[in-house]
Amino acid sequence: MTLALIFPGQGSQYVGMAQALAAQEPAAAAVLEEANDILGVHLSGLMADGPEDELVATRNAQPAILTHSVAVLRVAGERLEPVALAAGHSLGEFSAHVAAGTLSFEDALRTVRLRGELMYDAGLTRPGTMAAVLGLADDAIEDVCARVDAGICQPANFNSEGQVVISGDVAGVEQGSALAAEAGAKKVVPLSVSGAFHSELMAPAAEGLAEHLAGVAFHDPAYPVVSNVTAAPVTTGAEARELLVRQVTSPVRWSASIATMVEAGVDRFIELGPGKVLSGLNRRNARGIPCSNLGEPVDFESLERDES
Repeated sequence: MTLALIFPGQGSQYVGMAQALAAQEPAAAAVLEEANDILGVHLSGLMADGPEDELVATRNAQPAILTHSVAVLRVAGERLEPVALAAGHSLGEFSAHVAAGTLSFEDALRTVRLRGELMYDAGLTRPGTMAAVLGLADDAIEDVCARVDAGICQPANFNSEGQVVISGDVAGVEQGSALAAEAGAKKVVPLSVSGAFHSELMAPAAEGLAEHLAGVAFHDPAYPVVSNVTAAPVTTGAEARELLVRQVTSPVRWSASIATMVEAGVDRFIELGPGKVLSGLNRRNARGIPCSNLGEPVDFESLERDES
């Protein structure tokens, strides 16, 4: 078996997240308490009880999702070895690097808290929006964005075949949405976000993140982590630092990242953290290859069934 771990990104949070897991597993409860101590806020209380409008705020959602993923990772432990590759969707790339030992949990948690604040502030400084485009090929989306002249419009997330998110200022995304519909998109869905994530409007956030990460210890990962930016395996800490900064203004090449893993011989995926978004995407991105979800509570029996 060639195993890959995948970690969810922002949008997977929900009120009550990690609570059943913490009640079931002391190791998970310890991670939640550790997060509270590191950040100096009652993050676990926000994860448990909300309110939802506070939990979904970028500065809170990012550390909450990372904490949930690491809690699952700590509980699963050696049951997940050996791992061949890992990847994470946007924020989830930090979780993947914690799993691989590139970053400590403490450094990653402080970083994603700051990352969320920087991204929110960038959205205030240079307001923008995003929209999901369904039913167009990747090259058609790139053509649509290239034809936008009313403002900024860029591909932000290549999630799966026929599911791409565009990002930019309001005028640019509105024009891009209209052009996508004219090009034959089945549906264009405006997203409720606080900024134009993974676009050039996030440049101030990337600058702030680069300054912060310059003082953070990075280690060579124990196994390669496939980068959102390049869809290629990262094997050094220095490269990981650079690409995590570039990721803020670059599209998430998720479908290509999964393709890289499949081409490397991965024959089993496990998603660790809240929700089942990536498991759902894998039904298109890695057809026929098993993908288990470990969220809460951790069902090791399901893993054993998958192996049989």
